[in-house]
Amino acid sequence: MKSLAELEALRKSTLEKINLRKEDGDGARVVVGMATCGIAAGARPVLNAFMEEIAKRNLDNVTVTQTGCIGLCQYEPIVEIYTPGLEKVTYAKVKPEMVAQIVTEHIVNGKPCSQYTIGNVQK
Repeated sequence: MKSLAELEALRKSTLEKINLRKEDGDGARVVVGMATCGIAAGARPVLNAFMEEIAKRNLDNVTVTQTGCIGLCQYEPIVEIYTPGLEKVTYAKVKPEMVAQIVTEHIVNGKPCSQYTIGNVQK
C-alpha cells in the first residue's frame, strides 16, 4: 500500500466479496459444505468458483455461504441450492468446472442440473 486510493480500492473489493456472502431472504442461496471432509475433497475451489461466477454475472439476489458437515462425506464436495418457494437441490461431487453450468441452468434459468444431483450420483 502506497496510497490512500490503493487502500480504498482494496476496501471496496473486499466489501463486494463480503456482500456476496450476506443472506438475503428473497434470492437463491448457495451453500457449500466446508467441513474437513469437504475441504479435503476440493470444496474450497468450488466455493471460489461459485463466488467468481456469481460476481461475474452480477447476480445480486444470490448469496454464497458455507456450512459444516452435511453428513454425506462420500459425496463431497456437496453444494445445496435453496430457492424461495422450491425444494432444496443437493449437488454431489461438485467440481469447479461444473459451476458455470449449475449457475446458468439452475440459478438463472430455474432448471436444476439433474445429472449432478445426489439422486443421480447414488444410482
